[in-house]
Amino acid sequence: MDYTIRSAQQPLGTPTADWEHPVWDAADTLDIALYRWQDSGHHPRTQARVLYNDDYLAAIFRVEDRYVRAVAENFGDPVSNDSCVEFFLSPYAMGLTDAYFNFELNCGGTLLLRRCSSTTERGWGRRNPLLAESDASLLRIAHSLPERVEPEITEPTTWTVEFHVPFELFGRYFVDLPRPGAGTEWKGNLYKCGGDTSHPHSGTWAPIQLEKASFHSPAFFQPLHFA
Repeated sequence: MDYTIRSAQQPLGTPTADWEHPVWDAADTLDIALYRWQDSGHHPRTQARVLYNDDYLAAIFRVEDRYVRAVAENFGDPVSNDSCVEFFLSPYAMGLTDAYFNFELNCGGTLLLRRCSSTTERGWGRRNPLLAESDASLLRIAHSLPERVEPEITEPTTWTVEFHVPFELFGRYFVDLPRPGAGTEWKGNLYKCGGDTSHPHSGTWAPIQLEKASFHSPAFFQPLHFA
């Protein structure tokens, strides 16, 4: 299982959270459709696309959802409890290291982001603090829903969120990292969750062969090929 991150054929510009924007015509679409763990049975159709140019990595998610909620409003709040999408991304080829960024955004565009160096030690969250907020602010984020969604939307609702992260940010947290180009291989996984919604769920793009739900499982990251 792998995914190809294609080069943007148009300027990325400012994110709009528009799934139909022509810039995304160049991107392959992947599905976050694996729900291995027991949950509420709510499995929203979730798709993602990823592109890059010389300066940015860009991703957009589209979710055909229900039971949509967003109460986390500040950087670093536990957005995974809301209607949330996540992109865990390691800028290293398979087997070199476990270090990765965990981009987590709720449907209102609130971000949580850490540089995670290891999940094999107890207390990994304490060992991997949040990025400096001034660094995280380098991301450009757009979202189709309001920042706060409360009370929960219970009817079918489609929402999108898009973010652009500068390669400069990777360079600040991963030593001597060259900018990717055609032929570069990174690794990662993508997720959909909603821990404190009325219908909690945990979906993944690539399978995670663990009995207990854990997105922080770099052993199961899959190749991401830049083209």
